[in-house]
Amino acid sequence: MKIARFMVQGRTGYGVVIDETGIVEPTADFRSRHPDIRSVLAADATQALARDVAGRPAGFTLDAVMLLPPLAPENKLVCVGINYRKKYPLEGVPPPDPDHIIVFAKHHDAMVGHGEPLELPLGLAAESFDYEGEITLVIGKGGRHIARETALAHVAGCTILNDGSVRGWQKQSLHAGKNFARSGGCGPWIVTADEFGDLGQLSLTTRVNGELRQQTDVGQMIFQPDELIAYISHFTPLHPGDLIATGTPEGAGGSFSPPRFLKAGDHIEISVSGVGTLRNRVGA
Repeated sequence: MKIARFMVQGRTGYGVVIDETGIVEPTADFRSRHPDIRSVLAADATQALARDVAGRPAGFTLDAVMLLPPLAPENKLVCVGINYRKKYPLEGVPPPDPDHIIVFAKHHDAMVGHGEPLELPLGLAAESFDYEGEITLVIGKGGRHIARETALAHVAGCTILNDGSVRGWQKQSLHAGKNFARSGGCGPWIVTADEFGDLGQLSLTTRVNGELRQQTDVGQMIFQPDELIAYISHFTPLHPGDLIATGTPEGAGGSFSPPRFLKAGDHIEISVSGVGTLRNRVGA
């Protein structure tokens, strides 16, 4: 099942995506008990949501709504760095595998939804604006000090992240370089775990203007999803609706010589098998 957050007619809602063309909102009775996606996940009510919308026609076409990042303001996005073997730093010297998991936070303001334009940074920052396609876990069951052996039971589904990055700033401050306003995309929706199947079989591709730039799968990660969940939950509680972006593979613009950074008008498409495709264009 695909669950999307959206804005239409000045209000924010959520619903189930049908045939990737329309959205069925839950009934008023269901929304009174579960007003947002976070509350659906917290109550383990995704199957109840499926029953609520079953057989009902779409209330809106996807073209008629603005898709929002599937991340409530109350939730957090934790990103993982250096989780694939690649040329890093950007000068091209491959280091040994990290001996520990590297994480950082990404602000809500740094993301837009599927189909919305990315904001090209001003000034010199525009000269090192980069993309990073990432398979992203959606937490269903919250917890603290989660054991690796049970970690995957806390995953409700997956979505997709473009971890927009300004490399010039990132060298000075990772936090700043990763959090330029509207520099990244997230979406287009959450796909529940029962639909995409085995998490370990998910694969990712990133294309810029139709050209394949990144290609990988979960098996290529240095630290697997269960390790990430266990590690992160030891320093911060995970709540229903939190996102964990699992890192990006080789092929970001900065890994080329010379670098192939984004510019105004570029189209980025990040696809994850069983989940969908996140599409954004770089605005002026």
